[in-house]
Amino acid sequence: MPVPILLVTGFLGAGKTTLVNRILQQADGRRIAAVVNDFGAINIDAELIVGAEDGVVSLANGCICCSLEGDLLRTLSNLLRRAPRPEAIVIETSGVADPEDIIRNLMDPVVWREAPLETVLCVADATSPEPDLGDPLLLSQLRVADLVAISKGDLVDGPALDARRRALSQINRRAAVIEATGGDIPLDLVFPEVGTVRERTMRPKRPSIERFESFNWTSEEPISLAAFQQAIGRLASRLVRAKGILDTIGKPDCRYLFQLAGGRATLAPLDRDDPGQGGTRIVFITEIGKITQPEIDEILSGARRD
Repeated sequence: MPVPILLVTGFLGAGKTTLVNRILQQADGRRIAAVVNDFGAINIDAELIVGAEDGVVSLANGCICCSLEGDLLRTLSNLLRRAPRPEAIVIETSGVADPEDIIRNLMDPVVWREAPLETVLCVADATSPEPDLGDPLLLSQLRVADLVAISKGDLVDGPALDARRRALSQINRRAAVIEATGGDIPLDLVFPEVGTVRERTMRPKRPSIERFESFNWTSEEPISLAAFQQAIGRLASRLVRAKGILDTIGKPDCRYLFQLAGGRATLAPLDRDDPGQGGTRIVFITEIGKITQPEIDEILSGARRD
């Protein structure tokens, strides 16, 4: 029996991992495999995915719309050879990925016969500024979607949420637009009982444009939370996205999840029993030329001292 694929796309920091986690939590024993792609050598998102009955496969240090195309197809092939096979596959793309290129790869006849692309879901941030809807990458992500899920709706008022819903509907009139605060979305919308595999007409492949680059910062020793927050304040204006897991001085039993998106930084205790790999690991994503690795290293060097 064919294994349906759900492709989850959306801009940097929109809330894709939160939504994928909610889907897996609602799986009710269904064997769902998750393929997670992150733009950087450290795949933070793969560590945050929990509850995949058929495992999490990490694709890091590239974007599956370009440099990791072969890895994606090999990964799908390996998943389909598992016994028992997964009943569904969720692919979470990097926020810098153009889903048109990914969809084109998934339409390969060999893949399509075994694992048809059933739903393309785009996560759209309700709190992002209105001009962001004109970003070419975000427009590409929205226009190929069958379903648009508005995230972070609880952070805006009712009129603003309604306006965002109307704007998204104008961009893609054929997609259903729903609110998915906290990633909450009915499972039957993304994996219908009756298959709804759609025929898709794609535009010719366009030249790849290098727009973003990523940098990593790690520390094996615990860091000072106060010094880290000061360092992020100096870096934030030049970052498009940042995320990481922190080990902090004075709290050996508590690790923190750090996120920066849309100019807003959050820091929260990492709510999981398995602490995973130790140490501090952070990925910074920025537009090319905005910052350098030596600058990041210098600014964050003080975080290692209490």
